[in-house]
Amino acid sequence: MLDTFLLSRIQFATNISFHILFPTITIALCWFLLFFKIRFDQTADPIWMRAYRFWVKIFALTFALGVVSGITMSFQFGTNWPGFMEKVGNVAGPLLGYEVLTAFFLEATFLGIMLFGIKRVPPKIHTLATAIVAFGTTMSAFWILSLNSWMQTPTGFEIRDGVVIPTDWFAIIFNPSFPYRFFHVLVASAITASFLIAGISAYRLLRGDNKRAPKMTLKVALTAAVILTPLQAFIGDLHGLNTLEHQPQKIAAMEGVWETEKGAPLLLFAIPDEETRSNHFEIGIPNLASLILTHDADGEIKGLNEFVGKHPPVKPVFYSFRVMVGLGLFMILVAWVTRITLFKRNELPPWMLKVLVAMSFSGWIATLAGWYVTEIGRQPYIVSGVLTAKEAATDIAPENVALSLALYSIVYFGLLCAYLHTIFVMARRAVEIEEISDKENQADNILLNSTVTKNLDNKVENTDV
Repeated sequence: MLDTFLLSRIQFATNISFHILFPTITIALCWFLLFFKIRFDQTADPIWMRAYRFWVKIFALTFALGVVSGITMSFQFGTNWPGFMEKVGNVAGPLLGYEVLTAFFLEATFLGIMLFGIKRVPPKIHTLATAIVAFGTTMSAFWILSLNSWMQTPTGFEIRDGVVIPTDWFAIIFNPSFPYRFFHVLVASAITASFLIAGISAYRLLRGDNKRAPKMTLKVALTAAVILTPLQAFIGDLHGLNTLEHQPQKIAAMEGVWETEKGAPLLLFAIPDEETRSNHFEIGIPNLASLILTHDADGEIKGLNEFVGKHPPVKPVFYSFRVMVGLGLFMILVAWVTRITLFKRNELPPWMLKVLVAMSFSGWIATLAGWYVTEIGRQPYIVSGVLTAKEAATDIAPENVALSLALYSIVYFGLLCAYLHTIFVMARRAVEIEEISDKENQADNILLNSTVTKNLDNKVENTDV
């Protein structure tokens, strides 16, 4: 039997999972581009411009897919979740509008200059355009995450006749979870872009591109990753403390804690069972969950049994959290090992380059896992304590939702495959262009040397005469 509510949830999850992949790259990648451009302006070293030209193409491709996939999401508020805008549209509508007015207009206006004006406008104007686009991507994240954080920890409103009415916009925008969530996502984007740049640079080196450009971008990306990965762990800790205060049921699901207890263990592995309300095959470290979450080895963590009927499905949150943390720790290890090796030897062995290529899109996996923890962990609510998912869901025929879900899935799968293929094709062509340039430079040098030799011979002959 098809279920409209379940299909609508799957469809929105499919849309958001596809869409978030691209802003996760573009938010930070544009700041890397700005760094490349500023370094070129400062040094006049063409290597920085070559890096800029290569990565601005990937930015444009990624940005385009992010915009297109974002548009389809907005339609679902009306088709699949009409109750959402009916009840909280007075908050969601303006915040989404601010994102368009402040961020998207900046991006759309100056992106053209950034992409096509490099030879048509003065260098300072082009650098300024790149900076404005980078600022615009960050502002876009600001407004979207403000709305999403408000849905997690709603403040600054009152309910009149069943409709949410804003009373304090400052409290709405800067709600209790917003600062932690905002910086957590920004750093996640920077890590994602760092590993993407490192992976594609490593791929070019493995393909035989021994020029300075991929070596330089590899060094920049790994340096950024070395700084950002531990920083993300610190921000994640602060975010966890905030979540424990405002969404204890989410923390209980993340840690698989059923009964309220002090000195809760950190479960490395378990199989949560919602029927028996217990875990099977637990492997844990005593007291560590309490120590991490409360900074006290005997700190108390509320169990899921305190929130019967009001806590999220446990397994998705429990496993997604472990994927995010596990991959995050592995990214710290890879970043530090490869950067130290690069510092000592000024190059990486092939096996390390292959590891970086394999991790080119590891930021996507970590981001999706974290997003699932955040969004599924809010269930059964869309807006915590205010609006449940069932109250907001549509009542249209399930066959209609199933059809649109199937079409979305097919199109998104095709676009994702095309995107990945295109990026690696661009990397391979960059290597071929380098090889062609080398041959042209060698030919020019031979011609130049031949000309110089002839001139010297003429001088000698004239001197003899």
